[in-house]
Amino acid sequence: MSARWATLIILAVIIGTIPWFFPSGFYFRVAALIWVTALAAVGLQILMGQAGQVSLGHAGFVGIGAYTMALGPKLLGLDVLLCLPLGAAIAGCVAFVVGRPILRLKGHYLAVATLGFGMLVTMVLVNEVALTGGPDGIRIPRPELLGWRIRGGETFYWITGGALLIGVWIALNLQASPSGRALAALHDSEVAARTVGIDVAAHKLRAFVIAAVYGSVAGGLLALMNGFVTPDAAGFLASIEYVTMVVIGGLASVPGAVVGAALLVLLPQTLTFLHEYEQAVIGLLIMLFMIFLRAGIVPGLAALLRRRPA
Repeated sequence: MSARWATLIILAVIIGTIPWFFPSGFYFRVAALIWVTALAAVGLQILMGQAGQVSLGHAGFVGIGAYTMALGPKLLGLDVLLCLPLGAAIAGCVAFVVGRPILRLKGHYLAVATLGFGMLVTMVLVNEVALTGGPDGIRIPRPELLGWRIRGGETFYWITGGALLIGVWIALNLQASPSGRALAALHDSEVAARTVGIDVAAHKLRAFVIAAVYGSVAGGLLALMNGFVTPDAAGFLASIEYVTMVVIGGLASVPGAVVGAALLVLLPQTLTFLHEYEQAVIGLLIMLFMIFLRAGIVPGLAALLRRRPA
């Protein structure tokens, strides 16, 4: 069995079995938050881990997807479910337009440029009060499918879990495809990749657009689940959290993005008893992970297991 199918089967088993151990409906909501956050992190892993491009504005695309769910019905009279693919299309188009100039930059210049994009999205969402509700946010209409209102933590658990499975399947197949090997080549050396005939600019832009679509879909699902969205969804801190998830889980690993997202969503939920020391403990744990598992949790543990028989 290939590693791709093993990963998908393990993830499907986890999604399908852990609800049996939930003592209350609250846990469905927490798990759904993990799945939708992991979906956004997987998209960023394609850009950072596979293509080697830094982005500090990924949450901007999450915000675009989330606010499309509110503004589509309000301005265009669209069904809220149709706004999910609409938001993905808008985010993809924005990424295509924005990515062409900024992806010519490298290193910290690229990081600052993507940071500026994320800040620009946040400023628009905060200042356009009449359109977006400003800092107070805006409500999302409850979706209906064939007369059935989609609501409840358990329902969104299965929706977000299915979306994550599809997203991971696409990311794993991309990684194993010729395009994925081209991304891996430019990740190691753009000069070497260009020498062997790889269109570096086109592949970087493609990865940027794919990551934006992932983020938009995740933002749309998050908005549907919460029934409400604020500019914090597109904020700088949210972008930093997505980067941290990918790095902690393992930049080179698609499952690592899921593990990193699960860790950063669960830690604040499990450390609430520490009160004012909660953030300090989370920061300390992140430092320890980076010190002892430098390649990330999933690649690091995999390397330890491979060395164990020897």
